[in-house]
Amino acid sequence: MDQEFEEIDSEGRWQKLYLEIRNQSHECSYKVAKYPENRNRNRYRDVSPFDHSRVKLENTENDYINASLVVMEEAQRSYILTQGPLRNTCGHFWLMIWEQKTKAVIMLNRVIEKGSEKCAQYWPTAEEREMTFRDTRFLVTLLSEDTKSYYTTRVLELQNISTGEKREIYHFHYTTWPDFGVPESPASFLNFLFKVRESGALGVDHGPAVVHCSAGIGRSGTFSLVDTCVVLMDKRKDPSSVDIKSILLDMRKYRMGLIQTPDQLRFSYRAVLEGAKYIMGDSSVQNLWRELSREDQKPTSESPPSTQPQARCPTERCNGSQRGGQLEEGGDYRQDGKVPTQSPCKEQELDGSTTHKRRREDSISKSGTAKTPQSKPRTNDSEKKRKRAKTSDC
Repeated sequence: MDQEFEEIDSEGRWQKLYLEIRNQSHECSYKVAKYPENRNRNRYRDVSPFDHSRVKLENTENDYINASLVVMEEAQRSYILTQGPLRNTCGHFWLMIWEQKTKAVIMLNRVIEKGSEKCAQYWPTAEEREMTFRDTRFLVTLLSEDTKSYYTTRVLELQNISTGEKREIYHFHYTTWPDFGVPESPASFLNFLFKVRESGALGVDHGPAVVHCSAGIGRSGTFSLVDTCVVLMDKRKDPSSVDIKSILLDMRKYRMGLIQTPDQLRFSYRAVLEGAKYIMGDSSVQNLWRELSREDQKPTSESPPSTQPQARCPTERCNGSQRGGQLEEGGDYRQDGKVPTQSPCKEQELDGSTTHKRRREDSISKSGTAKTPQSKPRTNDSEKKRKRAKTSDC
């Protein structure tokens, strides 16, 4: 595998390999995503979930959400790759998490990037502490928050208002991964990945982890590809047997356009090679990743905590108020300057509307727990339910 990487690198063949992968990817139908009533549920017009692998909300008039169930059978891994919620889809997002019995949300973008909103603020800040999504009847409470230099780990409580049942959800938020780019180093990325793995949330005891960036294909694809490859290397005890290109093509059967640039592809190979060292018994590399990632330094001003006032949903005005169609991270994954009209494998993302309750912060320490606030919360909206998608080849 090292040798393969060196050859591609020295010959500058990443663009060529990336185009091969794109051209060999399955073309699957995505008719439901294009229904007129679903238009405002898509962040990007060219990133749609395939019909065969889309996650379906349950017991709702409209079961659509821009999310795909990716099942990697041999690795025993299932991921839901989805766009960053729009302000009008935050309730749908939490409904999906509830119905799919998800234990962790892995967020790989910031709410605001390069001055644009890439994701609605779908979880409560320390100031609010709680958010209510009336359309799907969920209450989300921030229990704790631990901020590192380039990622933040939160514990959230998700309550189904209709039944009163509560669950704890982990929120792993990578705050310094640039749109269309790659993390600073494989070490910092692997340190984050292993933090998520150690929580147990990616295992078979829970529903699929929800992984999102803005479009749910570039950074999300990189995370899922590297994790799957590292799992398979461990299972097979033979890193050289893991064909990264083949695994990525398998994953692309479930969601279009995973991995958006040749640079993200190269980074994925680097991260898998570095992860192989740990799998082959060099446990000291995990400490090295932690040291190299400098996670205990203060976050830089470029990666502020995720909350931005512009990204918030006006109280009581949340559903269907935004239209999709930004071309940022989802953009045109084909990179040929043309947005394909009806070819089955494209990339799109939604911008969502959320509903929050503003509550005064009653102090949440860096890694401490939130105390009970006193002021009354304001509510907000979102939408519906769903079913785990059935996955077959297109």
